[in-house]
Amino acid sequence: MGFTREFKEVQVHGNTKLQVIHTNDLHKAATTIEQYERHLQFERHKIVGVDVKYTNDHGEDQKPSLVQLSVGKDHPVLLFQLSASDKNCTKFDNFLADPRYTFVGFSIDGDIEMLGHVGLEIAHFFDIQKEWRVPTATKPLDSLGDTSEHQRWARMPLSMRHIEYAAKDAYAAYEIWSRLTIIQVGLCLAKLDKEQTRKRARSCGDYDY
Repeated sequence: MGFTREFKEVQVHGNTKLQVIHTNDLHKAATTIEQYERHLQFERHKIVGVDVKYTNDHGEDQKPSLVQLSVGKDHPVLLFQLSASDKNCTKFDNFLADPRYTFVGFSIDGDIEMLGHVGLEIAHFFDIQKEWRVPTATKPLDSLGDTSEHQRWARMPLSMRHIEYAAKDAYAAYEIWSRLTIIQVGLCLAKLDKEQTRKRARSCGDYDY
């Protein structure tokens, strides 16, 4: 049975509140992805924060339970409940596999492998932990405190606590990589400007009056 739960103001950090959509409904997931695509087509850096929660099975029986996506605070975070969906969402699958988008997360190699177990592929991704060696980065489940709650990502309904953490994880990945990208672009532009200034200075110095 399909379900959709929408939360208008989920507190994620300080005064930051996000709209969150938790669903296993294929149509709702597809329309949310379409909203993402309309937004990203105008973005120079097409960044998508991503995180994956797993079922509580072991070994080869373990599967992805929840996929979280974020494209910024002005758009809803999508929590797509794979473990409660009996069909593939083609729009969702194609979005993950589209090389135009940069999917970012913390220590996501395991997430990429886990998605592969159900035939899903993320074509273009960056692991923030590897790229920037963030020493304090951990998997978000560590924040839940009570270890027994780690088993609950495939049990419906998810608690509000789980909704908040799931939304926070995807949004934090997006926000951190977005800021790092802005810093990188700024540094490159500053370096280029400095080089051009030096060239102009050398050119003026060589001028024969």
